[in-house]
Amino acid sequence: MNNGYGNNNYYNSGRYSNNFSSPPERNTPEPIVIGGEPKNQSSGKNKRIGAGTIALILVFCILVSAVVGAGSSYLTSRLLNSEKSGTPSESQSPAAIKPTSATVIYENVSASSDSIEEGSTTAVAAAVSDSVVEIVIEKITSSAFYGQLVGSGAGSGVVITSDGYIATNNHVIEDASNITVRMKNGDIYKADLVSADAESDLALIKVSPKESLTPVVFADSDSLKVGQQVICIGNPLGTLGGTVTSGIISALDRVLTIEGNRMKLFQTDAAITPGNSGGGIFNMKGELVGIVDAKSVGTDVEGLGYAIPSSTAKKVLGELLEYGYVRGRIDLGLTYVDIDNRITAMYYRVDSLGCYIISSEYSDELKQGDRIIAVNDKEVSYSSDIKDIKEDLNVGDVVKITVVRDGQNIDVNLVCHEKVQEGKNINFET
Repeated sequence: MNNGYGNNNYYNSGRYSNNFSSPPERNTPEPIVIGGEPKNQSSGKNKRIGAGTIALILVFCILVSAVVGAGSSYLTSRLLNSEKSGTPSESQSPAAIKPTSATVIYENVSASSDSIEEGSTTAVAAAVSDSVVEIVIEKITSSAFYGQLVGSGAGSGVVITSDGYIATNNHVIEDASNITVRMKNGDIYKADLVSADAESDLALIKVSPKESLTPVVFADSDSLKVGQQVICIGNPLGTLGGTVTSGIISALDRVLTIEGNRMKLFQTDAAITPGNSGGGIFNMKGELVGIVDAKSVGTDVEGLGYAIPSSTAKKVLGELLEYGYVRGRIDLGLTYVDIDNRITAMYYRVDSLGCYIISSEYSDELKQGDRIIAVNDKEVSYSSDIKDIKEDLNVGDVVKITVVRDGQNIDVNLVCHEKVQEGKNINFET
């Protein structure tokens, strides 16, 4: 699994998905000629205007001047009266929207409140910047040549409680031996890992701050709209904490498979760089709409960033905070491997591609080397299909697993257990 260490400097804490096709080339529109094509000039001779004609024109101009003068006086009078009475004229500019203060956003209103006015990018950035932190980790790695090495990585996080709970990506802190958090005001704290969920790529860490922190307000991400303006705040390159970029919601409900995990994310064109992972994406009310998770990279790729919707993050983080794991997740007790190419098939000495069982915890009837071809009569090609099927199952359900062994189809019934993982609470600082 890619733990966010994509280069030798160990600062690549963004996640990338490079299995996207290049966008189609943009067609150049035909030039638009305003007013249509110009008409050819007449080739006839020029004609002079007589004295009588000139006299008629002068009289007409005098009459028009009188009418226009009277109209101007009337219009001026209307505008003056309008200003005195307080009724705006059509020519007046609307008043600028006043930015909402951080106090209003975080303390006096609930999430997604319609009473919060939308502010400017400057106002929103000022209001929420204290809620986004820089994260630096240390990780011990082993090398056959150099032995044990201590590498470093970087990412971002968002404050979710005033007493120091911070959300970030699982891939940012995975296998970290040390986690350090830097606040916007420069305060630095050692952080403890509370719990993490690889499936949603979310993790919860804890610091013990000197004073109350400013938590984010979670928006209802189900109400997001394509084209909606957002800003992103994070720690790109691990050295540029507090960087603000802006963009729009480019698409909703993008289903992507990243490092084997099938996730539903929203897409944005706000600039996302390694180190932004775990940072916040905010709407123009200063509410958190998403947590940065991944971006697509390639020579022909630009502006394809992805974030975990806030409603999903809020639910998962609540479970991690309360129980140390996400309740209701289905565990079939199976460990399997996807064999999706001939080289891997030769390595495992199998003839067909597909999802193969490595071990079975809850049933002795399933054997190592069995190829899963269906769950509850729904076709399975690879493990991602099993994950989709599990979303419709509940703890205690009995499922039928169909496997191929020695050229024969075998059906085995399994009881769905709850996937439980212990929280990784470490002694918090005092």
